[in-house]
Amino acid sequence: MNVNDVDNPIDVIIDNPSPSQHLLLSEHVRLAVEDYVSRLDGVEIANLYHMVINEVERPLLQTVLELCGHNQSRAAQMLGLSRSTLRKKLSGYGPM
Repeated sequence: MNVNDVDNPIDVIIDNPSPSQHLLLSEHVRLAVEDYVSRLDGVEIANLYHMVINEVERPLLQTVLELCGHNQSRAAQMLGLSRSTLRKKLSGYGPM
């Protein structure tokens, strides 16, 4: 199907979402962890929990801050954290 053949291309995108858009966030995480572990080819894994949390937390905080216009109070509320906890976490990552 060519976009030029459609009256409203946005309708095609909405009516036909990609398969990955149907997955829950937890399913994306599960698939990413499975992929990561499979690529290690038998190498011993240690501290996987902390590694995953560290990999996910920074982009989570950064994205929520951007969505909230860098308003830390709103971002903390969206995350379900106190503002002081958010500030503490942000200080550990440096400038965002």
